[in-house]
Amino acid sequence: MSTSPATLHYATLHYIHDPLCGWCYGAQPLVSAALAMLGNRLELRLHGGALFAEAQELTPAMAEHIVRADERIEEISGQPFGEAYTEGLLAEQGTVLHSLPPIAAVLAAGQLHPDAAYPMLVAIQHAHYQRGLRVVEADVLAELAEELGLDAARFGDAFASANGSATIEHVQASRRLLGEVGGQGFPTLVLEVQGVRQVLPHSQDYGRPDAFVDRIAARLPAVH
Repeated sequence: MSTSPATLHYATLHYIHDPLCGWCYGAQPLVSAALAMLGNRLELRLHGGALFAEAQELTPAMAEHIVRADERIEEISGQPFGEAYTEGLLAEQGTVLHSLPPIAAVLAAGQLHPDAAYPMLVAIQHAHYQRGLRVVEADVLAELAEELGLDAARFGDAFASANGSATIEHVQASRRLLGEVGGQGFPTLVLEVQGVRQVLPHSQDYGRPDAFVDRIAARLPAVH
């Protein structure tokens, strides 16, 4: 997760997301490809917008709606949805959807190491959509942090500090940004170059990460 001191960022990719948003999971390969290919020219900033700002118990009707949406997401993006999620988590009684704990976990990971925030988000998405884990629970989030190599005690302290007013303020700021740029929901990807922000169209790039990378690269300043 280390970043070279010589790394220069010429632009910022603002990613307004939610860890429990299926379309954000579908967009994960796009963001990961942009970091892999353009990371020395691009800084990623995460903005959790809280799709489920209040804890909400999953009903059969909600689960049916989510399954249909996920089938469409998998078809378009190629992102897999595991049986432990589709036949387990979504089918179990008492499953709760709540965005604030996983957002707090991403913030906590970023406090421990700036480069750990995005891997934590990816780990949460993978745990939710493929492993069928209850990522709204603090102990599950702590296990994911440990799997990333973060110190358990330090993560626990950072999570406890973030999981409250800090996360609520972060969500409020993320939603303000979404309104300022005219975003249409989650995910919204915004490229900022020399103080000028523009929303990146990405829906046509699901399943085509190279096209998304090319879209960003064409907007970046020339390297001299």
